[in-house]
Amino acid sequence: MRSLNRVGLQPVSLPLAADDIVEFHAARLLLLMEICGVKGRIDGLTKMAKLDFFSRYPDFFEIARAAVAPSPTTPAQALPEDTVESAMVRHHYGPWDKRYYHVLAHLEARGLITVRKEGKSYQIGLTDFGRERAKLLADRPSFAPLVARMKDVKKVFGGKTGTFLKTLIYKLFDDEVGQRAMGKKITK
Repeated sequence: MRSLNRVGLQPVSLPLAADDIVEFHAARLLLLMEICGVKGRIDGLTKMAKLDFFSRYPDFFEIARAAVAPSPTTPAQALPEDTVESAMVRHHYGPWDKRYYHVLAHLEARGLITVRKEGKSYQIGLTDFGRERAKLLADRPSFAPLVARMKDVKKVFGGKTGTFLKTLIYKLFDDEVGQRAMGKKITK
């Protein structure tokens, strides 16, 4: 993964994917903390990863939403193929992105977040500067679909624990997540 500051150093003939850019993931996590967190904070890496999973995999989110809060009047929306924002892999506690530690360090080094150990868990919270930047991102039209999805994720799962979300994912998506080999990409 590289920073946008370093992209100009690579030959122009090489392909460049947003998934390879640290700022792409940093922007998404800033939005996640602002929108899905409580006062810009998410308690626990597991909860952060699971909320991020539902934000990145809208088809899995719709299934989980229907399982947790079924609504007889609201049919599940048909989703276009290949709606995954950025793929995650199977890890010990379900969906995970091996880039989290790199991205969180990037955000902390820039004064956008604080990471505090509380018991066995980590509290990841936006600084005032981070909240300001997250709000600017949320107002950009290019982030509108992601922001809308995160607001839905917050409504349904914002009050749940990371352990609840992990258990729900393994229960609902055993074939796609639970039975997948460690480190293998999660596909829909």
